[in-house]
Amino acid sequence: MSDPGALRHRILGIDPGSRTTGYGLIDTDGRRSVRLASGAIRVGHEPWPARLGTIFDAIAELVATHRPHEMAVEQLIFARDPTAALKIGQARGAVLCAGLKGGLIVHEYSPKSVKLAVVGTGGADKLQVQQMIRILLALPATPAEDEADALAIALCHAHSMGIPARRRAAASWRDWRP
Repeated sequence: MSDPGALRHRILGIDPGSRTTGYGLIDTDGRRSVRLASGAIRVGHEPWPARLGTIFDAIAELVATHRPHEMAVEQLIFARDPTAALKIGQARGAVLCAGLKGGLIVHEYSPKSVKLAVVGTGGADKLQVQQMIRILLALPATPAEDEADALAIALCHAHSMGIPARRRAAASWRDWRP
């Protein structure tokens, strides 16, 4: 990509977790995207309220430093362990509050829709997502799982932005109009 300055929309993708929250920041025009920053927020074994504060503070700092236009966050899906689901839900709450406090528009995507947008199948495994993120963003190395998931969420939103509403609304190929 020769002119990253031409990509005018900045998206912060977040993969919330109770111990590790992945983040990925991209610039995009809806079709082409470049990674600006990515990584993971690790909260270790702090007491639970302190972990939520760490997640909130780290996301707020990312928003203040990089000034994204929008945030894309993975939705909570069914979990077998209710305690784990509650903790992930609370981590999502910290992420959402930090984004909203920073003035961002927040979008949510299901894990299946993220995998479909990045890999082409909603049933893709973690390794497939990691490899596709490396390829799509021309990264020198395969990113870690949480980092790749966050970048995938940002790319999912970027791809949804690049499709005009009339094409998205088409129920089948027969309904599509250029």
